[in-house]
Amino acid sequence: MPLSMWGESERGLFVIMKQLTQKLKEGKINIIEVPVPEVTKGEILVRNIYSCISSGTESSTVKAARKGYLGKAKERPEQFKQVLEKLKTQGFLQTYRAVMKKLDAHSPLGYSCVGQVVDLAPDVREFSLGDYVACGGGSASHAEIVSVPENLCVKISPDTDLKQAVYNTLGAIAMQGVRQADLRLGESCAVIGLGLIGQLTCVLMKAAGVKVVAVDINSAMVEMAGRHCADFAIARDEPGIEQRILNFSNGMGCDAVIITAASSSLDPINFAGAIVRKKGNIIIVGAVPAGFDREPYYYNKELTVKMSCSYGPGRYDPIYEEKGIDYPYAYVRWTEKRNMESFQELIESKKIDISYLTTHVFTLDDAARAYDMVLEKSEPFAGILIEYDTIKEIKKVKIEIVLVK
Repeated sequence: MPLSMWGESERGLFVIMKQLTQKLKEGKINIIEVPVPEVTKGEILVRNIYSCISSGTESSTVKAARKGYLGKAKERPEQFKQVLEKLKTQGFLQTYRAVMKKLDAHSPLGYSCVGQVVDLAPDVREFSLGDYVACGGGSASHAEIVSVPENLCVKISPDTDLKQAVYNTLGAIAMQGVRQADLRLGESCAVIGLGLIGQLTCVLMKAAGVKVVAVDINSAMVEMAGRHCADFAIARDEPGIEQRILNFSNGMGCDAVIITAASSSLDPINFAGAIVRKKGNIIIVGAVPAGFDREPYYYNKELTVKMSCSYGPGRYDPIYEEKGIDYPYAYVRWTEKRNMESFQELIESKKIDISYLTTHVFTLDDAARAYDMVLEKSEPFAGILIEYDTIKEIKKVKIEIVLVK
């Protein structure tokens, strides 16, 4: 019997699963038991085998949650503005209650996973029970079972290395950045920031015949890129770095620079202007300020700056992501789903090998330790996976619902 039907067949009985969450109030990581999500129109239910911790995005979320109220406000200025607007219209008491309710809620983490289809909505035609799939988006969280919209899932071969396929979302983000750079065979590109997305960006470009320059402030990540995915890897503080990159590019500068770093400093974007060729492209993938210095590079070289929006066209569009309405192939060649599919095809055909990225694998019950390791930087890490127990039986339990007057 499909999982989603169990809760409907017997009154008061629900299928219970484990999910990783954090409380926004203090940032504590919890493993809680919750009912399996209900499959709604256009969605599939997936039993996770692995999920991937995005050490950059998720650690910043947890770090922000562990700050005090003032720190939270600084980290999320847009939400703080919403609170101020609510104060004007609804007063202090209503606003306080709404904020405390939000902070006390359990918030899920994670947005990239791989697993097997255990149920699907009647209108889903692309997938079948038992299919192996890679999923992306906010519903592809760290939980034993997730319900994901059809346009955020791609079918993968049972023979695919699932520990590589689980990087699905991060791979699509990297691929969209490469597409925005619009590079040709034999051209050169520098990647500033060698976290997971930076490493994946280098891997994809090298597979496409692009000459890759890899730059980071972390010498360990520079060394990793030099061994696996870059033609020239160099630390940001290396003396004469600009000239050395210029020499690598035959004195012309790189054809493009992709910034995958996360920083509040202007250094990444100003440095990008220094090492790119005249009329080159600079692509912003990471969270960096875009307020570059006009002189001496951006004006004189007539540089183009582009933003890369996450997984690709369709991202943040509810009509595409939630209602499953695709963009016409002839007009939008690479949507977020097509980027995911392309990434998985490269893994399946072994044209790329990203197994080197995974440095740690934790069980779901032990996942809180992974976040502590990331925040405390207690040991070197790159890719961190959560592995799920797919042998254990998912049980239904009786839940008594009490209505409070």
